[in-house]
Amino acid sequence: MINHGHHENGLQMMDLFIIVLVLTLIITYIGAGLISNKKKHLNSWPFHRYILWIMGFLLVGVSLVGPIAELAHSNFTAHMLSHLLLGMLSPLLLALAAPITLLLRMLPVQQARILSRLLKTPFPSLMRHPIIASILNIGGLWLLYTTNLYMLMHENLLVYLIVHFHIFVAGYLFTISMIYMDPTPHRFSYLYRAVVFVFALAGHGILSKYIYANPPVEVPKDQAEAGGILMYYGGDAIDIIIIFILCLHWYRSTSPKARLNVSSN
Repeated sequence: MINHGHHENGLQMMDLFIIVLVLTLIITYIGAGLISNKKKHLNSWPFHRYILWIMGFLLVGVSLVGPIAELAHSNFTAHMLSHLLLGMLSPLLLALAAPITLLLRMLPVQQARILSRLLKTPFPSLMRHPIIASILNIGGLWLLYTTNLYMLMHENLLVYLIVHFHIFVAGYLFTISMIYMDPTPHRFSYLYRAVVFVFALAGHGILSKYIYANPPVEVPKDQAEAGGILMYYGGDAIDIIIIFILCLHWYRSTSPKARLNVSSN
């Protein structure tokens, strides 16, 4: 069993910080939507996107604070559930909420143009590249579960925070590199993204089988088997949603109306 090195006070402060941060981001998004709705030339921001954003960050909170997060410190299966919520489902919901689009709607024209230029700079473009995002996401998981990093993060609070921050950010970057809900400069073709996604999906699936057969350091075999199964089938369930959205966008792009819009631009 993992020997926990977290200090109680440190954990309590971290939990409080996460709760405040989650609530702040939810309130900020709602406020941004209400502000953008006051602009007469814009339609009201879709209600379902508020729900997606709220659900996304509530899942972030659930994965890091509360019973699941507490159990995840000592139970690998619970940790894997937390991983799926934090690194896959939550990023998907947040990506579907189109936060950059909302931010551009809310900002004054001059500031929106500055943000648009920043999104076109090399670093953001590199982070949204499907291959780079896949390496950060899937590669990071291989590093976590095939080295001593998994054990180390339960012994050091800073490492714990860095690992979970990476899981969330890498999951979000991977999602937005595959499906474009927000304005995205330097777009890659549907075929290119689909091919990269297949390889990423294979990497995730192989890792889940590896975990099943080769438990991470100090993880009991029965928990590793249950966690590997959860990672395999839970990950596939979320990936099916991404595949559906990608294929839907691909299908819509082939419609006569879409081709006419492209040619007119």
